[in-house]
Amino acid sequence: MTELPARARREEMRPSDRDREQVAEALREAAAEGRIDFAELDERISAAYGAKRYGQLDVLTRDLPAGGGPRPPAGRAGPGSRLAVAVFGGFARRGTWAVPRSMTALCLWGGGVIDLSEARFTGPETRIRVFAMWGRAKIVVPQDAEVYVHGMGLLGLFGRRASGPGVPGAPRIRVEGLALWGAVTTRRAG
Repeated sequence: MTELPARARREEMRPSDRDREQVAEALREAAAEGRIDFAELDERISAAYGAKRYGQLDVLTRDLPAGGGPRPPAGRAGPGSRLAVAVFGGFARRGTWAVPRSMTALCLWGGGVIDLSEARFTGPETRIRVFAMWGRAKIVVPQDAEVYVHGMGLLGLFGRRASGPGVPGAPRIRVEGLALWGAVTTRRAG
């Protein structure tokens, strides 16, 4: 009769795809907050998706706030998420959704749409930071919103067409960021 092995320690257990995705999302959020740079983000995400054991995942977030393992997924474009990421892909925020007071969008060789025309605003002012590097981000704001667009296009376009006053009591939206060999456009719905 053979002995069954004792229950493996967590570090030695195999993670699920969901666990890997949770760590990747935590890393994307850390990059959006400026805690790690994009080169390190790429390196750590590659390691997360290649991890065979929890111990390999834990080390990737140990030096970050709330690090040390998978976190509940924030979702790339789930309701209320503060981060939208398109890396060689895309994201879309449309329809009725709760807009956080502050959010960051990163389009790196990808594209994204943030449509606020039917959104519910969680505060009187919303700040959207957009970084489009060899990518494109499109922001659609409500017709009545007060909109301020302050961004820089470096060998790219950071459009300000939607800037202007709104009606009293309408949401105030601030769009800022950088378009590097990419484009960020903001337009009014309608």
